[in-house]
Amino acid sequence: MVQTTRAPAPAVPRTGVPARKRKSRQWAAWAFLAPVVVYLIAFYAYPLYRNLDLSLRHYTVRSFVQGDAPFSGLANYRTVVADPTFGTALLHTVVFTLVSIAFQFTIGLALAIFFVQHFRLSATLRALFLVPWLLPLIVSASTWSWMLNSDSGVVNTALGVVGIPPINWLTSPTWALTSVIIANIWIGIPFNLVVLYSGLQAIPAEVNEAAALDGAKPWQRFRGRSRRSRCCSD
Repeated sequence: MVQTTRAPAPAVPRTGVPARKRKSRQWAAWAFLAPVVVYLIAFYAYPLYRNLDLSLRHYTVRSFVQGDAPFSGLANYRTVVADPTFGTALLHTVVFTLVSIAFQFTIGLALAIFFVQHFRLSATLRALFLVPWLLPLIVSASTWSWMLNSDSGVVNTALGVVGIPPINWLTSPTWALTSVIIANIWIGIPFNLVVLYSGLQAIPAEVNEAAALDGAKPWQRFRGRSRRSRCCSD
């Protein structure tokens, strides 16, 4: 009986990352993350803490300069809530928030569905719709202030052409809230457009085509697409 010996198996090279290299990668990741952390602390965390501290102290001109304002607890909040105009301000804030979000989402969703159907110059139009999002707020505010000017604004000029009298968009208590809501909707539409368009792009076109072949109506295809978009985003 001949005894055979097996040749030793070749050594398999280790594919793991060396510990030193792994640590260097971790330090590199923290180095790239550090500017963002510093930015968030300097421009978000500290101002939030400072505002909270200011609201819990009783400040006068002397105490503000000397920095020795006494702690007053919730006294400032009780004063604000007891103010007769607090209820009106709170109502206006709620109306401003709800109406702005509703129109921003609805118009953004409609535009996202419109741009999902690729057509000529669709990319150019999408880029133009992003302009309000890219403009600084001071530029947007100045533009709307000029457009809604009671005397020389283009909005009142256009209304005058069709026989509607001028409206005090910025000075009337009735119309000032409407003006701010319109400007805020205009600024917020591009963000919703980008988010919703990205979600719809993640849905394969075969899904919509299969639903159309099965006889699904446009509204049914839209509902199915919306549910699938939420699942993909989750």
